[in-house]
Amino acid sequence: MTQIIFLPHDEMCPDGKVFEAEPGVTICDAALANGIEIEHACEKSCACTTCHVYIREGGDSLEEATETEDDFLDKAWGLDPDSRLSCQAKVGDVDLVIEVPKYTINMVSENH
Repeated sequence: MTQIIFLPHDEMCPDGKVFEAEPGVTICDAALANGIEIEHACEKSCACTTCHVYIREGGDSLEEATETEDDFLDKAWGLDPDSRLSCQAKVGDVDLVIEVPKYTINMVSENH
């Protein structure tokens, strides 16, 4: 099991959260399974940027982003070198520290 640390986010996890996830599961699915309601307007199909996160530690252990993911990341609010779409990035065997951006580009909140 891999430890995932979510840094505090005012709305999703004000105190931050630490949990373990099986390697191979997406960061989005791991977060959702542990009570962190990451937006995923496209139903995790790599067709939007609402699940954008920053991988602050452990990002080198993740598989490279696909060209499609990179294309969508270019549209994300607050893009930085640690940015990934959590619906595409799969947990590996190295612990991760993740930050959820303050904002997302989503015209409609779908309350998944």
